[in-house]
Amino acid sequence: MGGHSHWAGIKHKKAITDAKRGKVWTKIIKEIAIAAKAGGGNPDDNPRLRSAIADAKGSNMPLDNVKRAIRRGTGQEPGVMYEEITYEAYGPGGIAVIIQVTTDNKNRAASEIRKILDVRGGNMGSTGSVGWMFEQKGYLAVKKESAKEDELMSLALEVGAEDFRSPADSDEYEVITAPADFESVKTKLEEKKILIASGEITMLPKNMVDVGEDKAEQVLKLMDELEDHEDVQKVFSNFNIADAVMAKLEK
Repeated sequence: MGGHSHWAGIKHKKAITDAKRGKVWTKIIKEIAIAAKAGGGNPDDNPRLRSAIADAKGSNMPLDNVKRAIRRGTGQEPGVMYEEITYEAYGPGGIAVIIQVTTDNKNRAASEIRKILDVRGGNMGSTGSVGWMFEQKGYLAVKKESAKEDELMSLALEVGAEDFRSPADSDEYEVITAPADFESVKTKLEEKKILIASGEITMLPKNMVDVGEDKAEQVLKLMDELEDHEDVQKVFSNFNIADAVMAKLEK
């Protein structure tokens, strides 16, 4: 199990099988409100809001919930006000972790995130302690079965992608963009009938940390608990777990 795509794949499968739809909707509502507050309530002019609305549709959220969240973000409707916080931390085996939080109570959030880290063998770091290990990038995944590698690579680079990857341990190609080019590249690929499996502005690790069998389960439990927290929007890490170790854990 290596790199961003594999972890993203696990999260994607989990989202599909997760019965806690209410928790998923709560996170999306927070993101919609924050996006509308930051960039206005018109999704045509606000890529972040457009992406959040797409997530809402993908989770079958009622349109009324989406509209209320937008109005709350733009101040047209009263409601809880959220703020965004990014925590940097270390996990088992020396892995780096970035935790993006949206909360209405930052003291509670900090306390609860710190407790999860402590219980699962991690610890909170100071601002900047691990952020330098990551780069903000646009990330698009395309199922290998739906496109030919050479053709997709040429097309992706032609429409403005920075990089194209074909990980041996994944069933998806990866198209990497500058954050500012993400929407443009995604749109141009879709216009060419390329089916995008998933896409987001994300934090890609510059280097990976190999996690052995002794720490692998602990790392995965930490990731799961962080992601399950109601205030946590996204978790990024730089761990790499070998397929053989993953196979043992899944038995």
